[in-house]
Amino acid sequence: MPASQTLWRPLRVPIFRHLLMANVLSDVGAFMQSVGAAWLMVSFGAGPFSVALIQTASSLPFFLLALFAGAIGDIVDRRKLILITESWMVSATVVLAALTLAGRMSPWLLLGLTFAVAAGDAIEAPSWRALLPDLVSREELPAASALNGIEFNLARAVGPAAAGALIAVAGVGPAFVVNAVSFVGVIVVVARWKRPRRPRSVPVEHLRGATVAALRYVRYSPGIRGLVLRAGVVMLFGSAILALLPTIAHQESKSPLGYGLLLGCFGAGAIAGALLMQPARARWSTEAVASAAVVGLGAAMLGAGAAHGLLVLAALMLAAGGCWIVFISLISASVQLLAPDWVRARALAVYLLVFQGGMAAGSALWGAVGARSSVGTALVSAGLGTLATAALGLAWRLPEGPVDVSPWNHWPALSPADAPALTEGPVLVTVEYVVEPAQAAAFLVAMQEYQRMRRRDGASQWGIFQDTDAADHFVETFLVRSWAEHLRQHARQTQADRELEARVHALTRGAPTVRHLIYAPPREGPAPPP
Repeated sequence: MPASQTLWRPLRVPIFRHLLMANVLSDVGAFMQSVGAAWLMVSFGAGPFSVALIQTASSLPFFLLALFAGAIGDIVDRRKLILITESWMVSATVVLAALTLAGRMSPWLLLGLTFAVAAGDAIEAPSWRALLPDLVSREELPAASALNGIEFNLARAVGPAAAGALIAVAGVGPAFVVNAVSFVGVIVVVARWKRPRRPRSVPVEHLRGATVAALRYVRYSPGIRGLVLRAGVVMLFGSAILALLPTIAHQESKSPLGYGLLLGCFGAGAIAGALLMQPARARWSTEAVASAAVVGLGAAMLGAGAAHGLLVLAALMLAAGGCWIVFISLISASVQLLAPDWVRARALAVYLLVFQGGMAAGSALWGAVGARSSVGTALVSAGLGTLATAALGLAWRLPEGPVDVSPWNHWPALSPADAPALTEGPVLVTVEYVVEPAQAAAFLVAMQEYQRMRRRDGASQWGIFQDTDAADHFVETFLVRSWAEHLRQHARQTQADRELEARVHALTRGAPTVRHLIYAPPREGPAPPP
């Protein structure tokens, strides 16, 4: 199928189409607020560091709340969570608009309310992104992610321009009012959507356990861990372009229209980048496209640090926006493809934590550099750093083919009469293998990969031991916190794990022997006879 047809195919799904349309309006309002907040801070006479703190206030909640948000998103009904967070953001935006219209806004109050709105977005974001595979097929997921990028950056192109014109005519307050109204469409569409119920085959996790499981899963999933770290490092440098853009615009044009123009060009470039991404992926590898986008972003930042004039800067923003959306879309879709449903919101939360943490830290860092030296120096330094991060593709490559992460629960279930209580534990599982001596070295190498799978899915301790009396006998042991967690461990294996298990079993004789042992604490009773 041609790349262009593949890109638009998710629009055939009504709920995806309706949400996309509602999101356009909501994101237009969000960008109008972003422009209004940045311009209001500049109007207070703030320097580059204080202006950059607006970006930090928008990004920091993702760093602080992402793990909590991801755990909640995998435990509760994601649809209800989105409705609650949307209502919170409406309330915070109404307060922001009212105080601004009343002339009672201050720099610190502006930062605090910006943080409050972003906090709602941070709690919602993992669940929102995790809903995507519920709306479209896995084959359509990269295209749906790209369409989300087009929608977001269409809003980035329209919102700032509309905000610049509105602020020039009526002031910042009305821009905040428009943002408050823009939430209505998303709330109506999500409230009317009947999300299909998925029966649970394992006990529901608690918040603390779900959070630990998220960190453990990412830690022992090399593919996801590499992508998350790569995104964070790129954003540490790449965040300078957006954090310093209000100051650059103010230097070149004293009107909010100048800032709206530059931010709008960034959004227009992102739309073009999203449209070109599918044809580029059809011709080159995903990794080549992503690395080229990082190089392009770094080059645009170098140019912005040395250029003068709105037209030249506008052209550079077009290029930067295109490169930005290509890298973000590809790496975000890759994380979603590699994470199974039970942990998808949490894996995306860890991704957002690192991504937005890089944005928040980078915004503050490059704002401080701009305040101490110059904005041009900060942008050139950040651009050189962004170029250097292209080398991360050598170690943490994006996956090229599809990965089947659907459940593969092939373990035999115990009868209800034999099964321990869910709260009993810890559970010690032993698996005995018989291995030909000539295959022992290859078996131990494969078992080290098996260790990552066991720990990823719930094991707190793991070991492999060889029998001193029978050299061809090996015993794998792993410890799980409770019987409930062990049942979840069964359900967490994926179809992609079958290849590794088949490789292990190909090196052994016969089927392995599995035993489950429950911790037996001392029981109170009569004292033993003397």
